Amino acid sequence: MTIAGWIGAAGAVLFVVVFLLEGRVRPGYSPVRHPVSALALGPRGWIQTLNFLLCGAAVAVGGAGIVITGVSPVLGIVLAIVGVGLLLSGTFRMDPVRGYPPGTPDGDPPSTSIWHRLHDVVGMILFLALPAAAAVAAFVLPGLAWKILSGVVALWLVGTVAAFGAAWENDSPRTGLVQRAFLVPGMLWTAAVISL
Repeated sequence: MTIAGWIGAAGAVLFVVVFLLEGRVRPGYSPVRHPVSALALGPRGWIQTLNFLLCGAAVAVGGAGIVITGVSPVLGIVLAIVGVGLLLSGTFRMDPVRGYPPGTPDGDPPSTSIWHRLHDVVGMILFLALPAAAAVAAFVLPGLAWKILSGVVALWLVGTVAAFGAAWENDSPRTGLVQRAFLVPGMLWTAAVISL
């Protein structure tokens, strides 16, 4: 494995580890209800912001490594875009919503800041690029097992991103859980592919 592969894989795994741990220990935060991005709010918000920035940069480096090694330039570019999506998500924070941080009214605010709207836009980069990367990998990775696994992951990610969108729009009490059903397998698959 290349140095870029190690960096990218570590970044993808670390991203998941940090948001899972922070979600468990953060006062007033519900990992079942609240999105990962809400962890960038409040006094400990810097931890998730740094998580977005460092891990996003690391995944982008891993994707660039795939381009450089010639495994698949298209797959490498799409994985680098996944990293850029994470990095930009850390650049623009969402507004307090749905009771988090504690003291925030339950539900959505009547209007959102430009930073929140930018966060939503750049977040779509991640939510579109990750299933696209898995779909590309189903065609370009060597070995039948990797093709099948990547195809299954692509279908799972498409389904869970659609479910997350619906959960968010309907203020589902399980919005955070649905988002994690997208992020955890998607980022662990990313780590495995970047480390090839």
